[in-house]
Amino acid sequence: QVQLVESGGGLVQAGGSLRLSCAASGGTLSSYAMGWFRQAPGKEREFVAAISRSGGRTSYADSVKGRFTISRDNAKNTLYLQMNSLKPEDTAVYYCAGKRMVAVTTIPAPSEYNYWGQGTQVTVSS
Repeated sequence: QVQLVESGGGLVQAGGSLRLSCAASGGTLSSYAMGWFRQAPGKEREFVAAISRSGGRTSYADSVKGRFTISRDNAKNTLYLQMNSLKPEDTAVYYCAGKRMVAVTTIPAPSEYNYWGQGTQVTVSS
């Protein structure tokens, strides 16, 4: 059973950048499709981005397209989220999530993820 630990959050000014990491242990990251989600205060958790097992297919929420990039290094058992041109509305706790998959190019629906990290806070000041 894989354990996920996020890092890289912090306080940044609007227009700045951050890179989040999600380290996996207890399992092989390459067996999992992975995603990033976020939850702002008083709001429901929302999908941000996802990547297939192979890394060959990605998906993004419209609100982050062109600004965020999801990637993975299966050799390092690590998932990344590069966030550029950050806006105050990007402020949230960011979670990585995984779903063990057979298919290497399929991205699960947001509701299908069943392994979650504890989250890392991202705060964007205006």
